[in-house]
Amino acid sequence: MKVIQLHKNESVLIKRAIKNNREAQHELFTLHAPKMLSVCRFYISDLQDAEEVMLNGFFKVFTNLKQFRNNGSFEGWIRRIMIRESISFLRKQKNIEFSLEIAENETEPFNAIETNIEVDEIQQLIDELPEGYKMVFVMYAIEGYKHQEIAGMLDITVGTSKSQLFKARKLLQEKVNNINKTSYGSYKV
Repeated sequence: MKVIQLHKNESVLIKRAIKNNREAQHELFTLHAPKMLSVCRFYISDLQDAEEVMLNGFFKVFTNLKQFRNNGSFEGWIRRIMIRESISFLRKQKNIEFSLEIAENETEPFNAIETNIEVDEIQQLIDELPEGYKMVFVMYAIEGYKHQEIAGMLDITVGTSKSQLFKARKLLQEKVNNINKTSYGSYKV
């Protein structure tokens, strides 16, 4: 009985890709592109722009592949490159504005509510956030970065990062409340 290997060993593919083996590069791209497009799409509303950023990110991945040291997952390494590429793209577009004002009740927790909103609708709500809010929200709530890391990557203060997150959550909660109110009549928070 012959055993067919369904998944090629990623470290072997990486070694071959470092040697500019196009087949290995294509396999790595095919393996990771869907997730990386999703990462770029969180930051960039326009799908074509997100695809362009992802492709530029993969160019950097393959150009700098020798720098990958196996100190973490390969997917995580690629993900960080995609995030940086997305941020760089948005900076070039000059779409990033960070509100420096502090809201009065920024210590209030975000109240999660039950809703039947679809994933596409949630993405649309995130897309509607101001760019600064959206970027910090995605980096914190979805990517899992700490405020110190976000501040360093975006060249803002930790306080500004926290403020942007608070305002993003508050705005998202208002939008979800409005959807629930119009969809279900009255609701409880």
